[in-house]
Amino acid sequence: MAKMLEIKDINVYYGAIHAIKGISLFVNEGEIVTLIGANGAGKSTTLRTISGLLKPKTGSIEFLGKNIVGMPAHQIVKEGISQVPEGRKIFAEMTVFENLELGAFTRNDKEAVSEDMQMVFRRFPRLEERREQLAGTLSGGEQQMLAMGRALMSRPKLLLLDEPSMGLAPLLIKEIFSIIEDINKVGTTVLLVEQNANMALSIANRAYVLETGRITISGEAQKLAASEDIRKAYLGG
Repeated sequence: MAKMLEIKDINVYYGAIHAIKGISLFVNEGEIVTLIGANGAGKSTTLRTISGLLKPKTGSIEFLGKNIVGMPAHQIVKEGISQVPEGRKIFAEMTVFENLELGAFTRNDKEAVSEDMQMVFRRFPRLEERREQLAGTLSGGEQQMLAMGRALMSRPKLLLLDEPSMGLAPLLIKEIFSIIEDINKVGTTVLLVEQNANMALSIANRAYVLETGRITISGEAQKLAASEDIRKAYLGG
């Protein structure tokens, strides 16, 4: 398996706060890898650093063999990394259709963009029904689908998902996770940050556990799901 993303020994600060303390991790092509851990462990910070919104003080981030540290965020999208941010961050005053169009802002292959729009509507039929509706009027689950659809419009090789289940009802969480599995099956690699460790481990190939900015455990997702310590700490066991 080829490594798609490799992070080596990155340190990230927010002002004087040392948020990420020398973490290293990798994601192979075709995998779903999950980062789990308590609130404030540094999971979202890690994703924001990969997508270029934060710059590590030290260390390297290689995507398809290229160091992307210091590359502007829009360029990282062009390289093939797209992020679905925590809290969805859709453009509430714009229609569903306009939000999706914005997802393709780095592309100028108009025909392929409209094909991808149809692909998003096939995957999320509810978005097609509401294409002219203002995004701010959608339910939480629909907004999460829109945020995912918007990220897919850039044709990412690697999809970063930050807390996709946050604030959703259990049935919707199941639906969102089965969509994540489908997206992965058709060829998109996924790095998933998730509070719902049970769900995350159930679909992931491998997992890393973050505690206060450090990776404390990593391994196959199924093994971690079966581990007593992990169950006690994260799975309500």
